[in-house]
Amino acid sequence: MKKIITPLILLGLSAASTSAAIADTQVVMLGTGTPVPHGERAGAGVAVVYNDEAYIFDVGAGVVERATQASERLGIEALSPTNIDHLFLTHLHSDHVLDYPELLGTYWWRRQDQLKVFGPEGTQAMSEGVYTMLAADTETRLKDKSPITNPDAARAAVTEITDTGTVFEEGELRIEAFGVSHGDWDRAYGYKVTTPDKTIVISGDTSLNKEVERQAEGADILIHEVISRSGWKELPEQWQAYHQYAHTLTDELAGLANTAQPDLLVLYHVLHYGAPIESALEEVQRDYNGEVVLAEDLDIFD
Repeated sequence: MKKIITPLILLGLSAASTSAAIADTQVVMLGTGTPVPHGERAGAGVAVVYNDEAYIFDVGAGVVERATQASERLGIEALSPTNIDHLFLTHLHSDHVLDYPELLGTYWWRRQDQLKVFGPEGTQAMSEGVYTMLAADTETRLKDKSPITNPDAARAAVTEITDTGTVFEEGELRIEAFGVSHGDWDRAYGYKVTTPDKTIVISGDTSLNKEVERQAEGADILIHEVISRSGWKELPEQWQAYHQYAHTLTDELAGLANTAQPDLLVLYHVLHYGAPIESALEEVQRDYNGEVVLAEDLDIFD
């Protein structure tokens, strides 16, 4: 499994363009952060790019800017905002959806197609709120002399997921949703993406979950959230209880990975509190001998 590291200060076209030419399926980390603001990490967002089409999983704050950077600096045209036609939401916590208005509103008048959005119950209501927020913009552009490519593109085509299993299939690409356990969310999802050359599993936010383990068995790439145990154990008891209820500790993830045996384990949405973020990687590596990396924004895995 090849990893191309693209730190923000070193972004360039040549290596990434070469990679894009040779990889049928790529994973681009558009946001690796958490609800804790971080200047170098956007909110949660993962792109799977297959046959020059981008499939986005979550759209936290800053993800649209990262997608634009991937398009402009890395030559991945599928990640230009108006080229993104498919969005899948794991759940509706703010750090996973704050850039939804940004994605829907950015240059919508130049979109060929409506943004297709798949998410849990509440996704349609959230979308209606975005339409209300952008109503003046939308109405003005539709009434004045702005050349509008597709008036319907001001709104998303929303599908609320009511059952697990295949939620999208096109050609040789299949996307399946499966239930995860994230605190009191009744419906939070992970996703499994299958293409001819890759199987990619995205956990979303979840505590240790057997269904994630089952879905990730033998996957090429497992992208999983994690908490540093060394940071977690310094928290007040009430916060320890909440985070263990809603997220996955490093040793728990190591145990899951030992069973599932993905070719590559990618750590993202890393909660580490007072401990260095690298502690999460070190703690997973202590108990898991497989290949594991700590993701940065705009890392590419192919």
